[in-house]
Amino acid sequence: MTTYKLAVIPGPGIGAEVVPEAVRLLESTDLTFDCRYMEIGYEVFKKTGTPVPDEVLTEIRKTQACLFGATTTPVGVPGYKSAIITLRRALGLYANVRPAKSYPIQKSMKDVDLVIVRENTEGLYSGMEFELPDSAYTLRVITRKATELITRFAFDLAMKRRKKVTVVTKANVLRKSDGLFLEVSRKVAEDYPDVEVEEAFVDVTAMRLVLKPHIFDVIVTSNLFGDILSDEAAGLVGGLGLAPSANIGADYALFEPVHGSAPRLAGRGIANPMAAILASKMMLDYLGENRWAERVEKAVVSVLEEGKVLTPDLGGSSSTKQVTDAIIDAL
Repeated sequence: MTTYKLAVIPGPGIGAEVVPEAVRLLESTDLTFDCRYMEIGYEVFKKTGTPVPDEVLTEIRKTQACLFGATTTPVGVPGYKSAIITLRRALGLYANVRPAKSYPIQKSMKDVDLVIVRENTEGLYSGMEFELPDSAYTLRVITRKATELITRFAFDLAMKRRKKVTVVTKANVLRKSDGLFLEVSRKVAEDYPDVEVEEAFVDVTAMRLVLKPHIFDVIVTSNLFGDILSDEAAGLVGGLGLAPSANIGADYALFEPVHGSAPRLAGRGIANPMAAILASKMMLDYLGENRWAERVEKAVVSVLEEGKVLTPDLGGSSSTKQVTDAIIDAL
């Protein structure tokens, strides 16, 4: 039997609570995992001067995938760079994949089944910033290479789904950077004649997501736009407690809940583990364990349908552990 080597990085806040629950669920399957726990982030930075030490990167590269919880990025700390952005770049995780799907709960709109594919390495998160005495600047970087990678990823994904891609930009204002993003997207689209292609501005897309999200299949866009639109999409289907994501590269992938560290919820035992569990479902798909991935998602849906064991964000009063127990029972 295959043993899957996993890097597990719970992180601070509720990441330290929900990621172990996702691991517990994985270990309840008949699959075998070698989980290697690691630390990155601000606490590591205070000890070593870097949020992601080279030796941690070396250990991560010895694994097949990473299950990640959250990090907290402090504001105004000299020399500190986001740990997750550092990981994404170091591991070449160019595609951030965030599905939004209707679930059987009151807070979820019906007939939503879309995926936002977000470029993960550049854009306004380029990290290129500088200050002058009375102003500050961040460089928005869009390259031909990264845009071709992310748009081709989106079109390949659409071929496995409903064969529609919406390319989202603000090319009417950001004429150079988003102009390049649009130019490259159109060129890539020529290789996918069976895929319906739609072009939309980000502000219009935000409105249409609220009014008629069922019209979307795969949305591909730049880093900041994708970050904002994917949180909006999560709000349509029940909130961040049900929002998983994947960071995928050519030869490695990292899976995480979208919700972040949520320090106000930490230590109370009420954080929703479903986003982390659904992220582990995406990881199972990536590892080729599609049967188990399907079973995990069905188990989550079963618990939501029953509605008896839910955390407070979904209107219940159950604990993090109780929800995981219910999903394992359903599994």
